[in-house]
Order: sequence, then structure tokens, then C-alpha cells
Amino acid sequence: MLVGDKVVEAEDATKAEKELKRAKAVAIRVDGTLLDIDSVATLNPSADVEALTLDSPEGLEVYRHSVSHVMAHAVKELFPEAKIAIGPAIDDGFYYDFDLPEPFKPEDLAKIEKKMSQIIKKQGRFERREMPRTEAIEMFKGMGEIYKVELLEELEDETVSLYEVGGFTDLCRGPHIHDTGRIKAFKLLSIAGAYWRGDENKKMLQRIYGTAFGDRESLQKHLDWLEEIKKRDHRRLGRELDLFSMNDEIGAGLILWHPDGATIRSVIEDFWRAEHVKSGYKQLYSPHIAKLDIWDKSGHTDFYSENMYSPMEVDGVPYEVKPMNCPFHILVYKSSLRSYRDLPIRYAELGTVYRYERSGVLHGLLRVRGFTQDDAHIFMREDQMDVEIEQVIDFTLFILNTFGFRDFDIYLSTRPEKSVGSDESWAISTAALTKALKAKNLDYIEDPGEGVFYGPKID
Repeated sequence: MLVGDKVVEAEDATKAEKELKRAKAVAIRVDGTLLDIDSVATLNPSADVEALTLDSPEGLEVYRHSVSHVMAHAVKELFPEAKIAIGPAIDDGFYYDFDLPEPFKPEDLAKIEKKMSQIIKKQGRFERREMPRTEAIEMFKGMGEIYKVELLEELEDETVSLYEVGGFTDLCRGPHIHDTGRIKAFKLLSIAGAYWRGDENKKMLQRIYGTAFGDRESLQKHLDWLEEIKKRDHRRLGRELDLFSMNDEIGAGLILWHPDGATIRSVIEDFWRAEHVKSGYKQLYSPHIAKLDIWDKSGHTDFYSENMYSPMEVDGVPYEVKPMNCPFHILVYKSSLRSYRDLPIRYAELGTVYRYERSGVLHGLLRVRGFTQDDAHIFMREDQMDVEIEQVIDFTLFILNTFGFRDFDIYLSTRPEKSVGSDESWAISTAALTKALKAKNLDYIEDPGEGVFYGPKID
């Protein structure tokens, strides 16, 4: 078999593992599937084995996921009454959710880290084993791990995989690093609340966030970066500079702009208006509420209801606070007869909208329940699409660059599973966006199924 750049005799699994160790592999990939290093002994003689190291996103994810298991192990030893939920790797680290009678305290993180270090020093091997799903359910029931039981009961697989290290067993697809001794640098960062499975109707669990790197220098560099982020946290700056605030008496996710913050906002909005006028847009204002019927017609109640607030009754008629500006702009367009010679017509509005967000995802000014949206709608002929889309891209990049945003990713979000409109319309729209991105020589990533219900978009 081919292991990295070395040809190894198929029956010589020991030599194959040595080659993987030499390459500092944390896992392997064979035919697109990630596997434990130990599995090299069971592979087909003609297998092409790719060594995954910490230099690869997949390798780093495996490593951090393994550290999350060690953290759960440490928590179970220190807090035997804890029930474990899920513990994935995430972009900059990992987390694990726990159910405990009493909340974690900040000082508990140091205790958990110490216990993790003790587990790591034992160099326990991550042992994978498979068993019938029904047997695993009974095993976790006996352990009192109700969250693992719930996950298992929803799986369709008849056989499931578990990982055991040092007497700690967890439900997991894997893969994992070879042993705990491979863990060189980690840090537990914070404690937060998290609803089980992200559902606010389910129990609130306790989440511990952490991060891990292959060496202490990389870890320290990341921790220093996190400290710099804290210094620049917009919530902290907003409070210290007296720009804005949030108040529980008003409600979560609703912002109060203070005089200095309002001044900054006014300067930005004045710039926005002037540039839109230069680009041929006409400004609109629309009401904050409307009859629910308008949202039925637009499709929002069918496709967007989970982000809309409950209707209110006015004179026996249901009304809704607006989550979008789209229907209002369309009604302005329809308010009089239009000729094809009038097109394109460009409408723009700084429209304040209200959208329901779960309390657990609210975050300063970044995730809120009421915000003012830079919104525009262009009514055009099909033969004008290419020019108009390219102009919108140019205008968007100009605004972003003006405020110093030059490093960003571009996504082409395509038709979601639930949508309206004909296949032909979706194909024409998607092709037009693709053509414009290519015409502007912009690198982009296609994001399948992430468009809105009424059309594709560029994010």
C-alpha cells in the first residue's frame, strides 16, 4: 500500500504505522473516508493512505475532538453526577455540553485542566469498538447517560461505534488520535449555557469551551489573539465609549443608541444616502407593521415564520411587525402603471425590521431582534440583469472598502429545498449571478441550498 510517499508491504501494518508516526499523522484518509491510524492494518493492499496531520483542517479537527473527549473524561471524574451530551470540534477549538445539578464555577476550569493533564500523562489509547445499537442503548441507560440514549434511539444504523480511553466510554463516529499522550497544548476558555440540541424548549445545559494546538507556542499565539479581540470587543467599546446599550426592561436583542452612537450612525447613514443617490437609487420609507395578509402573499409566513413574531390584532384584523421590506417596495412599484422604458427602477431604504432570534444566539450588535437594514430592490428587464448585477457588486465592494473591509469570502448561495418559482427562473437567476462574479474576476465558493426561498444570492 502507499502510505504518504512510501510504498509499504500490505502485510506489514507495524511498518505502516511507523511511517504514519514519522509523518506526524493524527488520522488517515482512505477513499475520502477519515479513519483511525490503527485501521491501517485492515486496509486493502492497494489502498492509497493519506496521512492527516495538524497542518490540515481535518487533522486539527480530529485532534481537537479527541481533546474534547479528554475534557469530558476529566469532568466525569471530578463531577460523577454529570451527564454528558455532545462535544464536537469547532472552528477555533471544541466544546462539550454537560448536565449537572449545580453550575460550573470559573475556578472549576483550572481543576478540570489539571485532571486532563493527569489523563494525558497516562498516554491512554483511544480504543474503538462497535456494538449493536440496541446493546449500546442498554449500556448507556445503565450508565444513566440519558442524552446518549436519546441520540442512539434516533439513529437508523444497526451498529454504532464507541471509543474508550482510560475507563471512559463515549458514543462517537471517530476517528481519534492514537493516544492521549499526543495532546501537547490545550486551554479551557469559558463556560456558557446551551439548550440541548439548540432547542429552547429543552433543558439548558452547561457548555465548556476550549481550544487545543500541536505545540505551546501556537496555543499562546492564539490566546494572545483572543486577548486582543477582547480589547476590541464592540460590546465593551460600546459601553466604555457610551455609544449604545441594551436593557432587560426593553427586551433582549433591542438596542438603545446613545447620543454619541447616534451621531456616528447619522454620519454613516448620510454617507449611505448620498452614495445611493449618486448610483441612481430613490429612497423609500415604509411602515413598521402591516396586515398579516401581505406576508401570506409574499410567502414569508410559509417559509420564514420561525423568524417572525406573533401577529397582533388591530380592529379585528391580524397585523405583523415587519421582518422584511420586500413587500412594501413591490407595492410602491405597483402603485402606478410602469413602462418597460422606465426600467430599471432602483429603490433603497434604511428599513428597520424585527426578527425573532433565540436568546442563546443573541450577541451584541451582531445578532439582534431589531435592526436597520441597508435594503434595496431593483426592478429591471431581463436584458438588463448583467449590467445591474455587476453594478450592485461594484457598489457593494465600494461601500465595504470605504469602511476598511477588504478581506472577506464570497459565496454563491443556490436554491434551497423549500422554494417558490419555476426551475427556469431559478436557472436564469443563478446563471446571471455566476456570470457577474466571473466578469468581476471574484473568487467565490458555491454554497448549495443556502439561497433564500425566493431566489439565489451572493453572500
